[in-house]
Amino acid sequence: MATTDRSVERKVLLGHKIRRFREDLGLKQSEMAEQLEISPSYLNLVEHNRRPVTVQFLFRLGQAFDVDLKDFAEDDDARLYAGLREVFGDPLFGDRPVRDADIRAVAEAGPTAAEAVLALYKAYRELREDSQILAEQVASRDTPQGIGGQVFPVEEVREYLQAQSNHFPEIEACAEELWIEAGLDPTDVFRGLGAYLREVHGLEVRVLPVDVMPETTRRFDFHRRRVLLSELLSPAARCFQLAVQVALNTQRDLLDRHVERAELSSPEAERLCRLTLANYLAGCVMMPYGRFLDAARTLRYDIEILQRRFGASFEQVCHRLTSLGRHGARGVPFFFIRVDNAGNVSKRLSGGGFHFARFGGTCPRWIVHDAFRMPGQIRTQLAAMPDGSRYFTIARTVDPIETRTWEQPPQYAIGLGCDVRDAGQLVYADGLDLGNERAATPIGVACRVCERLDCRQRAHPPLNYRLKIDENVRRTTPFTFAPA
Repeated sequence: MATTDRSVERKVLLGHKIRRFREDLGLKQSEMAEQLEISPSYLNLVEHNRRPVTVQFLFRLGQAFDVDLKDFAEDDDARLYAGLREVFGDPLFGDRPVRDADIRAVAEAGPTAAEAVLALYKAYRELREDSQILAEQVASRDTPQGIGGQVFPVEEVREYLQAQSNHFPEIEACAEELWIEAGLDPTDVFRGLGAYLREVHGLEVRVLPVDVMPETTRRFDFHRRRVLLSELLSPAARCFQLAVQVALNTQRDLLDRHVERAELSSPEAERLCRLTLANYLAGCVMMPYGRFLDAARTLRYDIEILQRRFGASFEQVCHRLTSLGRHGARGVPFFFIRVDNAGNVSKRLSGGGFHFARFGGTCPRWIVHDAFRMPGQIRTQLAAMPDGSRYFTIARTVDPIETRTWEQPPQYAIGLGCDVRDAGQLVYADGLDLGNERAATPIGVACRVCERLDCRQRAHPPLNYRLKIDENVRRTTPFTFAPA
Protein backbone atom coordinates (compact mmCIF):
# COMPACT_ATOMS: atom_id res chain seq x y z
CA MET A 1 0.00 0.00 0.00
CA ALA A 2 2.88 2.34 0.80
CA THR A 3 4.31 1.78 -2.67
CA THR A 4 1.03 2.80 -4.28
CA ASP A 5 0.90 5.96 -2.16
CA ARG A 6 4.39 6.96 -3.23
CA SER A 7 3.48 6.34 -6.86
CA VAL A 8 0.43 8.58 -6.60
CA GLU A 9 2.46 11.27 -4.85
CA ARG A 10 5.06 11.30 -7.62
CA LYS A 11 2.36 11.78 -10.23
CA VAL A 12 0.78 14.83 -8.61
CA LEU A 13 3.99 16.62 -7.59
CA LEU A 14 4.65 18.14 -10.97
CA GLY A 15 6.24 21.40 -9.89
CA HIS A 16 9.28 21.14 -12.16
CA LYS A 17 7.01 20.66 -15.19
CA ILE A 18 4.95 23.72 -14.28
CA ARG A 19 8.13 25.75 -13.82
CA ARG A 20 9.61 24.63 -17.16
CA PHE A 21 6.30 25.35 -18.90
CA ARG A 22 6.22 28.86 -17.43
CA GLU A 23 9.83 29.53 -18.35
CA ASP A 24 9.25 28.30 -21.91
CA LEU A 25 6.45 30.87 -22.19
CA GLY A 26 8.76 33.59 -20.85
CA LEU A 27 6.40 34.42 -17.97
CA LYS A 28 7.23 35.53 -14.45
CA GLN A 29 5.56 33.75 -11.56
CA SER A 30 3.39 36.78 -10.90
CA GLU A 31 2.27 36.90 -14.55
CA MET A 32 1.29 33.25 -14.69
CA ALA A 33 -0.38 33.44 -11.29
CA GLU A 34 -2.50 36.33 -12.51
CA GLN A 35 -3.69 34.37 -15.54
CA LEU A 36 -4.45 31.34 -13.38
CA GLU A 37 -6.22 33.53 -10.80
CA ILE A 38 -4.08 32.22 -7.94
CA SER A 39 -1.55 33.92 -5.68
CA PRO A 40 2.12 34.07 -6.72
CA SER A 41 3.07 32.52 -3.37
CA TYR A 42 0.86 29.47 -4.07
CA LEU A 43 2.37 29.06 -7.55
CA ASN A 44 5.83 29.26 -5.99
CA LEU A 45 4.91 26.44 -3.59
CA VAL A 46 3.58 24.33 -6.47
CA GLU A 47 6.73 24.83 -8.52
CA HIS A 48 8.87 23.72 -5.57
CA ASN A 49 6.68 20.63 -4.98
CA ARG A 50 5.50 21.97 -1.61
CA ARG A 51 1.92 21.83 -2.83
CA PRO A 52 0.47 19.11 -5.11
CA VAL A 53 -0.96 19.95 -8.52
CA THR A 54 -4.71 19.58 -8.06
CA VAL A 55 -7.33 18.81 -10.69
CA GLN A 56 -8.62 22.37 -10.30
CA PHE A 57 -5.13 23.75 -10.92
CA LEU A 58 -4.79 21.69 -14.12
CA PHE A 59 -8.25 22.78 -15.23
CA ARG A 60 -7.26 26.44 -14.85
CA LEU A 61 -4.01 25.79 -16.68
CA GLY A 62 -5.89 24.21 -19.58
CA GLN A 63 -8.30 27.15 -19.77
CA ALA A 64 -5.60 29.81 -19.64
CA PHE A 65 -3.03 28.24 -21.99
CA ASP A 66 -2.99 26.08 -25.11
CA VAL A 67 -1.59 22.94 -23.51
CA ASP A 68 -2.34 19.23 -23.64
CA LEU A 69 -2.86 18.30 -20.00
CA LYS A 70 -1.91 14.71 -20.71
CA ASP A 71 1.65 15.95 -21.19
CA PHE A 72 1.66 16.90 -17.51
CA ALA A 73 0.19 13.54 -16.50
CA GLU A 74 3.05 11.60 -18.12
CA ASP A 75 5.44 10.52 -15.40
CA ASP A 76 8.82 11.86 -16.51
CA ASP A 77 10.08 11.44 -12.95
CA ALA A 78 9.56 7.67 -13.22
CA ARG A 79 11.50 7.55 -16.50
CA LEU A 80 14.42 9.53 -15.06
CA TYR A 81 14.30 7.57 -11.80
CA ALA A 82 14.46 4.26 -13.69
CA GLY A 83 17.40 5.51 -15.76
CA LEU A 84 19.31 6.79 -12.71
CA ARG A 85 18.75 3.55 -10.81
CA GLU A 86 20.31 1.72 -13.72
CA VAL A 87 23.27 4.10 -13.78
CA PHE A 88 23.96 3.83 -10.05
CA GLY A 89 23.51 0.07 -10.21
CA ASP A 90 26.73 -0.12 -12.24
CA PRO A 91 29.57 -1.94 -10.42
CA LEU A 92 31.49 1.34 -10.80
CA PHE A 93 29.58 2.59 -7.74
CA GLY A 94 29.90 -0.64 -5.77
CA ASP A 95 31.99 0.86 -2.94
CA ARG A 96 29.91 4.04 -2.64
CA PRO A 97 26.26 3.05 -3.11
CA VAL A 98 23.73 5.79 -3.73
CA ARG A 99 20.57 5.67 -1.62
CA ASP A 100 17.27 5.14 -3.38
CA ALA A 101 15.87 8.28 -1.74
CA ASP A 102 18.73 10.35 -3.16
CA ILE A 103 18.11 8.99 -6.66
CA ARG A 104 14.44 9.85 -6.44
CA ALA A 105 15.24 13.33 -5.14
CA VAL A 106 17.50 14.07 -8.11
CA ALA A 107 14.88 12.81 -10.59
CA GLU A 108 12.13 14.92 -9.04
CA ALA A 109 13.97 18.11 -8.13
CA GLY A 110 16.63 18.25 -10.84
CA PRO A 111 15.36 16.66 -14.06
CA THR A 112 17.89 18.58 -16.15
CA ALA A 113 20.72 17.36 -13.94
CA ALA A 114 19.33 13.82 -14.16
CA GLU A 115 19.34 13.97 -17.97
CA ALA A 116 22.94 15.21 -17.82
CA VAL A 117 23.95 12.27 -15.59
CA LEU A 118 22.33 9.83 -18.05
CA ALA A 119 24.15 11.47 -20.97
CA LEU A 120 27.46 11.34 -19.10
CA TYR A 121 26.98 7.69 -18.22
CA LYS A 122 26.13 6.92 -21.85
CA ALA A 123 29.40 8.55 -22.94
CA TYR A 124 31.26 6.55 -20.27
CA ARG A 125 29.72 3.29 -21.49
CA GLU A 126 30.66 4.08 -25.08
CA LEU A 127 34.26 4.86 -24.12
CA ARG A 128 34.48 1.69 -22.05
CA GLU A 129 33.15 -0.43 -24.92
CA ASP A 130 35.56 1.29 -27.31
CA SER A 131 38.49 0.44 -25.04
CA GLN A 132 37.36 -3.19 -24.80
CA ILE A 133 37.12 -3.45 -28.59
CA LEU A 134 40.54 -1.85 -28.96
CA ALA A 135 42.07 -4.21 -26.40
CA GLU A 136 40.62 -7.26 -28.14
CA GLN A 137 41.84 -6.09 -31.53
CA VAL A 138 45.32 -5.31 -30.25
CA ALA A 139 45.47 -8.69 -28.52
CA SER A 140 44.55 -10.42 -31.78
CA ARG A 141 46.87 -8.13 -33.81
CA ASP A 142 43.98 -6.94 -35.93
CA THR A 143 43.80 -3.41 -37.29
CA PRO A 144 41.47 -1.39 -35.06
CA GLN A 145 38.34 -0.66 -37.07
CA GLY A 146 34.79 0.20 -36.31
CA ILE A 147 35.39 1.81 -32.93
CA GLY A 148 32.47 4.04 -32.10
CA GLY A 149 30.37 1.95 -34.52
CA GLN A 150 26.74 1.93 -35.47
CA VAL A 151 25.43 0.91 -32.06
CA PHE A 152 25.87 4.44 -30.78
CA PRO A 153 24.00 6.22 -33.60
CA VAL A 154 21.26 3.65 -33.08
CA GLU A 155 20.99 4.54 -29.39
CA GLU A 156 21.03 8.26 -30.17
CA VAL A 157 18.17 7.92 -32.66
CA ARG A 158 16.22 5.73 -30.23
CA GLU A 159 16.47 8.42 -27.59
CA TYR A 160 15.25 11.05 -30.05
CA LEU A 161 12.20 8.93 -30.94
CA GLN A 162 11.56 8.36 -27.25
CA ALA A 163 11.77 12.09 -26.53
CA GLN A 164 9.09 12.68 -29.20
CA SER A 165 6.94 9.80 -27.86
CA ASN A 166 7.29 8.34 -31.38
CA HIS A 167 4.74 10.79 -32.75
CA PHE A 168 5.48 13.38 -35.46
CA PRO A 169 2.44 15.51 -36.37
CA GLU A 170 4.08 17.09 -39.43
CA ILE A 171 4.90 13.71 -40.90
CA GLU A 172 1.38 12.45 -40.17
CA ALA A 173 -0.05 15.49 -42.00
CA CYS A 174 2.35 14.95 -44.89
CA ALA A 175 1.16 11.35 -45.30
CA GLU A 176 -2.47 12.50 -45.37
CA GLU A 177 -1.65 15.11 -48.03
CA LEU A 178 0.17 12.46 -50.05
CA TRP A 179 -2.92 10.27 -50.02
CA ILE A 180 -4.91 13.10 -51.56
CA GLU A 181 -2.22 14.17 -54.05
CA ALA A 182 -1.56 10.62 -55.24
CA GLY A 183 -5.24 9.61 -55.19
CA LEU A 184 -4.38 6.38 -53.37
CA ASP A 185 -6.81 3.49 -53.22
CA PRO A 186 -6.97 1.64 -49.87
CA THR A 187 -7.33 -1.67 -51.73
CA ASP A 188 -4.02 -1.30 -53.63
CA VAL A 189 -1.65 1.25 -52.10
CA PHE A 190 1.35 -0.29 -53.87
CA ARG A 191 -0.08 0.22 -57.33
CA GLY A 192 -1.17 3.76 -56.44
CA LEU A 193 2.29 4.72 -55.20
CA GLY A 194 3.87 3.29 -58.33
CA ALA A 195 1.53 5.31 -60.55
CA TYR A 196 2.22 8.46 -58.50
CA LEU A 197 5.98 8.10 -58.90
CA ARG A 198 5.67 7.43 -62.62
CA GLU A 199 3.20 10.18 -63.49
CA VAL A 200 4.35 12.94 -61.13
CA HIS A 201 8.04 12.28 -60.60
CA GLY A 202 9.03 10.30 -63.68
CA LEU A 203 10.24 7.30 -61.71
CA GLU A 204 9.71 3.70 -62.76
CA VAL A 205 9.10 0.92 -60.23
CA ARG A 206 10.44 -2.51 -61.10
CA VAL A 207 10.42 -5.80 -59.19
CA LEU A 208 13.56 -7.74 -60.10
CA PRO A 209 14.54 -11.41 -59.72
CA VAL A 210 16.64 -12.46 -56.75
CA ASP A 211 19.47 -13.35 -59.15
CA VAL A 212 19.73 -9.68 -60.08
CA MET A 213 19.40 -8.42 -56.49
CA PRO A 214 20.86 -11.27 -54.40
CA GLU A 215 21.73 -9.22 -51.30
CA THR A 216 19.52 -6.15 -51.74
CA THR A 217 15.79 -5.69 -51.19
CA ARG A 218 15.46 -2.06 -52.30
CA ARG A 219 17.68 0.22 -54.39
CA PHE A 220 17.17 3.60 -56.02
CA ASP A 221 18.81 3.77 -59.46
CA PHE A 222 19.39 7.52 -59.68
CA HIS A 223 20.71 7.63 -63.24
CA ARG A 224 17.94 5.50 -64.78
CA ARG A 225 15.28 6.98 -62.52
CA ARG A 226 14.12 3.61 -61.23
CA VAL A 227 13.06 2.16 -57.89
CA LEU A 228 14.18 -1.47 -57.80
CA LEU A 229 12.57 -3.98 -55.43
CA SER A 230 13.47 -7.62 -54.84
CA GLU A 231 10.98 -10.34 -55.66
CA LEU A 232 11.78 -11.84 -52.25
CA LEU A 233 9.81 -9.09 -50.54
CA SER A 234 6.35 -10.01 -49.31
CA PRO A 235 3.46 -7.81 -50.54
CA ALA A 236 3.48 -5.90 -47.22
CA ALA A 237 7.26 -5.40 -47.33
CA ARG A 238 7.10 -4.43 -51.01
CA CYS A 239 4.55 -1.72 -50.31
CA PHE A 240 6.44 -0.48 -47.27
CA GLN A 241 9.78 -0.24 -49.08
CA LEU A 242 8.18 1.60 -51.97
CA ALA A 243 6.61 4.06 -49.51
CA VAL A 244 10.02 4.56 -47.88
CA GLN A 245 11.50 5.46 -51.27
CA VAL A 246 8.61 7.85 -51.94
CA ALA A 247 9.39 9.56 -48.62
CA LEU A 248 13.10 9.85 -49.40
CA ASN A 249 12.52 11.15 -52.94
CA THR A 250 9.60 13.52 -52.43
CA GLN A 251 9.75 14.66 -48.77
CA ARG A 252 13.46 15.26 -48.31
CA ASP A 253 13.06 18.78 -46.95
CA LEU A 254 10.58 17.65 -44.31
CA LEU A 255 12.84 14.81 -43.20
CA ASP A 256 15.89 17.07 -43.12
CA ARG A 257 14.09 19.60 -40.91
CA HIS A 258 13.33 16.91 -38.35
CA VAL A 259 16.90 15.58 -38.50
CA GLU A 260 18.22 19.08 -37.87
CA ARG A 261 15.93 19.48 -34.85
CA ALA A 262 17.24 16.23 -33.40
CA GLU A 263 20.73 17.80 -33.00
CA LEU A 264 22.51 14.49 -33.48
CA SER A 265 26.24 14.11 -32.96
CA SER A 266 27.42 12.40 -36.14
CA PRO A 267 26.66 12.13 -39.87
CA GLU A 268 25.92 8.43 -39.33
CA ALA A 269 23.28 9.24 -36.73
CA GLU A 270 21.75 11.87 -39.03
CA ARG A 271 21.48 9.43 -41.94
CA LEU A 272 20.00 6.77 -39.67
CA CYS A 273 17.50 9.28 -38.28
CA ARG A 274 16.47 10.37 -41.79
CA LEU A 275 15.87 6.75 -42.79
CA THR A 276 13.98 6.06 -39.55
CA LEU A 277 11.69 9.02 -40.20
CA ALA A 278 11.19 7.87 -43.79
CA ASN A 279 10.12 4.50 -42.36
CA TYR A 280 7.74 6.35 -40.04
CA LEU A 281 6.22 8.19 -43.01
CA ALA A 282 5.89 4.90 -44.89
CA GLY A 283 3.91 3.45 -41.98
CA CYS A 284 1.66 6.52 -42.01
CA VAL A 285 1.01 6.06 -45.73
CA MET A 286 0.14 2.37 -45.38
CA MET A 287 -1.94 2.94 -42.24
CA PRO A 288 -3.42 6.49 -42.35
CA TYR A 289 -3.94 7.88 -38.85
CA GLY A 290 -7.70 8.43 -38.68
CA ARG A 291 -8.73 5.28 -40.52
CA PHE A 292 -6.19 3.14 -38.68
CA LEU A 293 -7.14 4.46 -35.23
CA ASP A 294 -10.85 3.94 -35.92
CA ALA A 295 -10.18 0.39 -37.09
CA ALA A 296 -7.94 -0.35 -34.10
CA ARG A 297 -10.62 0.79 -31.66
CA THR A 298 -13.42 -1.03 -33.47
CA LEU A 299 -11.42 -4.26 -33.72
CA ARG A 300 -10.18 -3.82 -30.13
CA TYR A 301 -6.59 -3.78 -31.31
CA ASP A 302 -6.74 -7.17 -33.00
CA ILE A 303 -3.37 -6.99 -34.72
CA GLU A 304 -3.89 -9.89 -37.11
CA ILE A 305 -7.11 -8.43 -38.53
CA LEU A 306 -5.43 -5.02 -38.79
CA GLN A 307 -2.68 -6.72 -40.79
CA ARG A 308 -5.14 -7.99 -43.35
CA ARG A 309 -7.19 -4.81 -43.53
CA PHE A 310 -4.17 -2.59 -44.18
CA GLY A 311 -1.96 -5.04 -46.05
CA ALA A 312 0.78 -4.75 -43.43
CA SER A 313 3.00 -7.11 -41.47
CA PHE A 314 2.64 -7.93 -37.77
CA GLU A 315 5.67 -5.80 -36.91
CA GLN A 316 4.48 -2.87 -39.05
CA VAL A 317 1.12 -2.83 -37.28
CA CYS A 318 2.77 -3.00 -33.84
CA HIS A 319 5.05 -0.11 -34.77
CA ARG A 320 2.10 1.95 -35.94
CA LEU A 321 0.19 1.33 -32.73
CA THR A 322 2.98 3.01 -30.74
CA SER A 323 2.65 6.25 -32.75
CA LEU A 324 -1.02 7.08 -32.10
CA GLY A 325 -0.38 10.13 -29.94
CA ARG A 326 -2.35 12.82 -31.77
CA HIS A 327 -3.85 15.47 -29.49
CA GLY A 328 -7.56 14.76 -29.13
CA ALA A 329 -7.31 11.38 -30.88
CA ARG A 330 -4.92 9.17 -28.93
CA GLY A 331 -4.78 5.42 -29.04
CA VAL A 332 -3.74 3.13 -26.21
CA PRO A 333 -0.20 4.13 -25.14
CA PHE A 334 1.86 1.05 -25.95
CA PHE A 335 5.47 0.13 -25.28
CA PHE A 336 7.30 -1.93 -27.90
CA ILE A 337 10.39 -4.12 -28.08
CA ARG A 338 12.01 -6.46 -30.59
CA VAL A 339 14.51 -9.10 -29.48
CA ASP A 340 16.36 -11.91 -31.20
CA ASN A 341 16.50 -15.47 -29.90
CA ALA A 342 19.67 -14.65 -27.94
CA GLY A 343 17.92 -11.86 -26.06
CA ASN A 344 19.59 -8.96 -27.87
CA VAL A 345 17.36 -5.88 -28.16
CA SER A 346 17.25 -4.41 -31.66
CA LYS A 347 14.29 -2.04 -31.18
CA ARG A 348 12.58 -0.62 -28.12
CA LEU A 349 10.24 2.21 -27.20
CA SER A 350 8.93 2.94 -23.72
CA GLY A 351 5.32 3.96 -23.27
CA GLY A 352 2.30 3.72 -21.01
CA GLY A 353 4.47 4.18 -17.94
CA PHE A 354 6.73 1.20 -18.75
CA HIS A 355 10.44 2.03 -18.94
CA PHE A 356 13.08 -0.19 -20.52
CA ALA A 357 16.65 -0.35 -19.35
CA ARG A 358 18.64 2.26 -21.26
CA PHE A 359 21.73 0.07 -21.09
CA GLY A 360 21.64 -3.71 -21.34
CA GLY A 361 18.90 -6.27 -21.84
CA THR A 362 15.53 -7.18 -20.34
CA CYS A 363 14.06 -9.44 -17.68
CA PRO A 364 14.22 -13.17 -18.60
CA ARG A 365 10.80 -13.70 -16.96
CA TRP A 366 9.14 -11.52 -19.58
CA ILE A 367 6.87 -13.33 -22.06
CA VAL A 368 8.65 -11.89 -25.12
CA HIS A 369 11.48 -14.39 -24.59
CA ASP A 370 9.04 -17.31 -24.58
CA ALA A 371 7.57 -16.39 -27.97
CA PHE A 372 10.27 -18.39 -29.79
CA ARG A 373 8.87 -21.62 -28.30
CA MET A 374 5.62 -21.22 -30.27
CA PRO A 375 6.47 -19.36 -33.51
CA GLY A 376 3.62 -17.42 -35.07
CA GLN A 377 1.34 -17.67 -32.02
CA ILE A 378 0.42 -14.74 -29.80
CA ARG A 379 1.30 -15.20 -26.13
CA THR A 380 -0.11 -13.02 -23.34
CA GLN A 381 1.15 -12.09 -19.90
CA LEU A 382 0.03 -10.01 -16.96
CA ALA A 383 3.24 -8.72 -15.36
CA ALA A 384 3.97 -6.88 -12.12
CA MET A 385 6.96 -4.59 -11.57
CA PRO A 386 8.72 -4.28 -8.20
CA ASP A 387 7.00 -0.93 -7.53
CA GLY A 388 3.57 -2.54 -7.81
CA SER A 389 2.69 -1.25 -11.28
CA ARG A 390 1.18 -3.88 -13.59
CA TYR A 391 1.27 -4.25 -17.35
CA PHE A 392 -0.36 -6.44 -19.97
CA THR A 393 1.90 -7.74 -22.74
CA ILE A 394 1.40 -9.71 -25.91
CA ALA A 395 4.33 -11.34 -27.68
CA ARG A 396 4.80 -13.13 -30.99
CA THR A 397 7.58 -13.97 -33.38
CA VAL A 398 7.66 -11.71 -36.42
CA ASP A 399 6.75 -12.82 -39.92
CA PRO A 400 9.70 -14.62 -41.56
CA ILE A 401 12.17 -12.22 -43.13
CA GLU A 402 12.63 -12.84 -46.84
CA THR A 403 15.62 -15.09 -47.59
CA ARG A 404 16.52 -17.82 -50.03
CA THR A 405 15.49 -21.38 -49.25
CA TRP A 406 18.91 -22.52 -48.08
CA GLU A 407 19.53 -19.48 -45.89
CA GLN A 408 18.43 -19.40 -42.27
CA PRO A 409 16.37 -16.22 -41.71
CA PRO A 410 16.99 -14.08 -38.63
CA GLN A 411 14.59 -14.83 -35.80
CA TYR A 412 12.91 -11.99 -33.92
CA ALA A 413 10.06 -11.65 -31.45
CA ILE A 414 7.91 -8.60 -30.76
CA GLY A 415 6.65 -7.54 -27.36
CA LEU A 416 3.80 -5.02 -27.25
CA GLY A 417 2.24 -3.94 -24.00
CA CYS A 418 0.31 -1.34 -22.03
CA ASP A 419 -0.71 -0.40 -18.52
CA VAL A 420 -3.16 -2.94 -17.11
CA ARG A 421 -5.75 -0.14 -16.83
CA ASP A 422 -5.88 0.01 -20.65
CA ALA A 423 -5.76 -3.75 -21.20
CA GLY A 424 -9.56 -4.08 -21.26
CA GLN A 425 -9.54 -2.30 -24.62
CA LEU A 426 -7.55 -5.19 -26.16
CA VAL A 427 -9.23 -8.31 -27.46
CA TYR A 428 -6.29 -10.35 -26.14
CA ALA A 429 -7.24 -9.61 -22.53
CA ASP A 430 -10.72 -11.14 -22.83
CA GLY A 431 -11.30 -13.80 -20.21
CA LEU A 432 -8.38 -12.69 -18.03
CA ASP A 433 -8.84 -11.54 -14.46
CA LEU A 434 -6.96 -8.26 -14.83
CA GLY A 435 -7.70 -7.28 -11.24
CA ASN A 436 -6.07 -10.39 -9.78
CA GLU A 437 -2.68 -9.21 -8.57
CA ARG A 438 -1.60 -12.77 -7.73
CA ALA A 439 -2.02 -13.78 -11.37
CA ALA A 440 0.68 -11.35 -12.46
CA THR A 441 4.18 -12.63 -13.19
CA PRO A 442 6.76 -10.71 -11.14
CA ILE A 443 9.29 -9.17 -13.54
CA GLY A 444 11.78 -6.31 -13.43
CA VAL A 445 13.47 -3.89 -15.80
CA ALA A 446 16.94 -5.45 -15.56
CA CYS A 447 18.87 -7.33 -12.89
CA ARG A 448 20.96 -4.34 -11.78
CA VAL A 449 17.89 -2.27 -10.93
CA CYS A 450 15.50 -5.05 -9.83
CA GLU A 451 14.93 -5.54 -6.10
CA ARG A 452 13.48 -9.05 -6.35
CA LEU A 453 16.07 -10.87 -4.23
CA ASP A 454 14.23 -14.21 -4.55
CA CYS A 455 14.44 -14.34 -8.37
CA ARG A 456 15.80 -17.68 -9.59
CA GLN A 457 16.90 -16.17 -12.90
CA ARG A 458 18.95 -13.29 -11.56
CA ALA A 459 22.30 -12.73 -13.25
CA HIS A 460 23.67 -9.75 -11.27
CA PRO A 461 23.28 -8.32 -7.77
CA PRO A 462 20.84 -5.42 -7.49
CA LEU A 463 21.61 -1.82 -6.60
CA ASN A 464 22.78 -1.30 -2.99
CA TYR A 465 23.31 -5.04 -2.40
CA ARG A 466 26.44 -7.14 -2.33
CA LEU A 467 26.89 -10.81 -3.09
CA LYS A 468 26.79 -13.09 -0.03
CA ILE A 469 28.49 -16.48 -0.41
CA ASP A 470 27.95 -19.40 1.98
CA GLU A 471 29.72 -22.51 0.73
CA ASN A 472 27.81 -24.72 3.19
CA VAL A 473 24.33 -23.81 1.95
CA ARG A 474 22.78 -24.37 -1.50
CA ARG A 475 19.56 -22.40 -2.05
CA THR A 476 16.97 -22.47 -4.82
CA THR A 477 18.05 -19.02 -5.94
CA PRO A 478 21.47 -18.72 -7.63
CA PHE A 479 22.65 -15.88 -5.37
CA THR A 480 22.12 -14.54 -1.88
CA PHE A 481 22.54 -10.84 -1.16
CA ALA A 482 23.11 -8.57 1.77
CA PRO A 483 22.70 -4.79 1.97
CA ALA A 484 25.81 -2.95 0.77
